[in-house]
Amino acid sequence: MPTNFIGWVNRKDRPGNNVFEGGFLGLDNIGIFDRSAPLPTGRYLEQADATSWMSLFCQNMLEIAVELTSYDKTYEDMAAKFADHFLLIANALNRVGDSGMWDEEDGFYYDVLRLPDGSARRLKVRSMVGLLPICASTIIEPWQREHISGLVSYLETRLKAAPYLRETIHPTGEGYRGYADRGILAIVNPERLRRILSGMLDENEFLGPHGIRALSRFHQHHPYILNVHGQEYRVSYLPAESDTGMFGGNSNWRGPVWMPVNAVLVRALLSYYSYYGDSFKVECPTGSGHMMNLFEVAAEISRRLTSTFLRDQAGKRPVYGATEKFQNDPNWSDCILFFEYFDGDNGAGIGASHQTGWTGLAASLIRLFGHMTAEEFLESGRSAVFSPQKTC
Repeated sequence: MPTNFIGWVNRKDRPGNNVFEGGFLGLDNIGIFDRSAPLPTGRYLEQADATSWMSLFCQNMLEIAVELTSYDKTYEDMAAKFADHFLLIANALNRVGDSGMWDEEDGFYYDVLRLPDGSARRLKVRSMVGLLPICASTIIEPWQREHISGLVSYLETRLKAAPYLRETIHPTGEGYRGYADRGILAIVNPERLRRILSGMLDENEFLGPHGIRALSRFHQHHPYILNVHGQEYRVSYLPAESDTGMFGGNSNWRGPVWMPVNAVLVRALLSYYSYYGDSFKVECPTGSGHMMNLFEVAAEISRRLTSTFLRDQAGKRPVYGATEKFQNDPNWSDCILFFEYFDGDNGAGIGASHQTGWTGLAASLIRLFGHMTAEEFLESGRSAVFSPQKTC
């Protein structure tokens, strides 16, 4: 999770605007460098994932402030602050050209290494880092706009005065209403969303039989290699435990499936669906010719995640892998363990076997898609998720 940000600076080329320059630190053990040690290159690293986390944090705080504004209008100023921070952080993430995290050629976000000579280079590791920008997405319901009319006017004025802030984010504001007159605040615009999902839903890359892998399977045969001062740094696809001692041997984001980030991706897909409805469809899996709306994509990812714990056609539970005692002993076979993370290829449980704190989200996914249809969600939006539950 994010722990630092690089800083705010006053841009001389845009007087009067404090612009966020740089990124935040994020998923430490998914990167190429051991960040418990100084960077071998010097200077610093900008990370797409944690910059996205902070953008989503600003959106979450904005939503809380909007709710409070319904009872106390003084919170509208706080809502404006977090909306402004979202725009500035999104601008830092979406800068185009050599210095930005978005790579137009690959259609993907990468970390950026800033070097002492002022140059920069993208570290082209296809990992969860490049998927998480889609998670910074928030839906604005019509009733919310009614409660924060002052904030809406402020944002329109702000964006007119600083048009560069809206150049790469998802179109927002007047003239950009979605289904049921909903608005959206999101880092990723529709064109980039399609390109990111193309990789995310590719079974040769991120889409595994039991969820979205933390690292693309592309790197199994094409490891990312960087040479610095005669030292080789490498990231290879490892579906289970790490084979490196980096981060104290805790480099287990090199291919496994992690439930919490999958759940955040599902949330993002549902947010986009409540805005687009059935007008936005993608191929799932990529290359299959099967087109799905984003609710269906979210449900498919959820189905793969929960299949980890269910018996397959051979009567085996993927979560137990080759552990015969748990697979076959009637005293154990139905005592489901919620592991910390899961093999990216076969779903076998790895790490702590009692990680209900986040792997327990699987139960929420079963409940969510078990009681709610796409039509119900589209009509009611997020309120459908928190309404009294029907019996599944």
